[in-house]
Amino acid sequence: MKITEHISQASSTLLSYEILPPLKGKTIQSIYDHLDPLMDFNPSWINVTYHRSETMFKKKLDSTFEKVEVRKRPGTVGICAAIMNHYKIDAVPHFICGGFNMRETEDALIDLNFLGIDNVLVLRGDAAKNEASFEPEPGGHKYAIELQRQVVNLNNGVYIDTDIQNGGKTNFCVGTAGYPEKHFEAPNLEIDLQYTKDKIDAGADFIMTQMFFDNKKFFEYVAACKQAGINVPIIPGLKPITNKKQLSVLPRIFHVDIPTELSTAIMKCKTDEECEIVGTEWLVQQSKELKAAGVPVLHYYTLGKPKVIRNVVKEIF
Repeated sequence: MKITEHISQASSTLLSYEILPPLKGKTIQSIYDHLDPLMDFNPSWINVTYHRSETMFKKKLDSTFEKVEVRKRPGTVGICAAIMNHYKIDAVPHFICGGFNMRETEDALIDLNFLGIDNVLVLRGDAAKNEASFEPEPGGHKYAIELQRQVVNLNNGVYIDTDIQNGGKTNFCVGTAGYPEKHFEAPNLEIDLQYTKDKIDAGADFIMTQMFFDNKKFFEYVAACKQAGINVPIIPGLKPITNKKQLSVLPRIFHVDIPTELSTAIMKCKTDEECEIVGTEWLVQQSKELKAAGVPVLHYYTLGKPKVIRNVVKEIF
């Protein structure tokens, strides 16, 4: 079922989760062990992130170095299929520009369609670790909107090879990212909103936001989207803070602010266990306020913390 259908048919706020593929070498059981404690609350779908390969240099026996491409967390498509089969719910793969050329993208979309996957979250993705800024693959997409247009083209039966006539049409529901505190590469929120509006006009069906810790910023973002003529569902992305290190890591990596009240409370904690208690309570209060405001979905980034997410969700659903 499409995300938009889940939302339109719901009588109250829905629940969804996001997970990471396991590190290479671990089995699908690690995903089930992660998700099993969270399934009691009947999530509507589960997002599965995608991680591009990384360039590494491995030392050879002759002391020279060999350049190799390594994907530490493979398996997004297979994990989505496994989740759908095992739990009988929808899975939403992230789909990124980095690491794909357009033909590889088309083939991957065909695979997703054959598997009966109805939704994709289209993202540019991060720059490779050895790049100062994002660089597309040769023959690939530089911007998320270009990737999105390829998905929409396939929905209309338009393939790269122009000799394919009357090609089968896919039927993906397309999500795009939103940034309540603006994308870090955008000069200001107004231009960032215009980029988002361009994606909606190009066929995106819903917005899923970057994490945030101040609901006021989310509500202001939703209001600004409406003023800009963006009328698709906007799904808030939520994450707990569970240790002091995150107070510096999250702003640096995700370009989000930590409210003074939250950071002060975390800094007073003496152990990670105390940090978890503070972070859990903050997320509970965030979730209650968002649900009371009638958001369509509460989307939780589980990211290795299923116990914390379970403690939050059981207070909300």
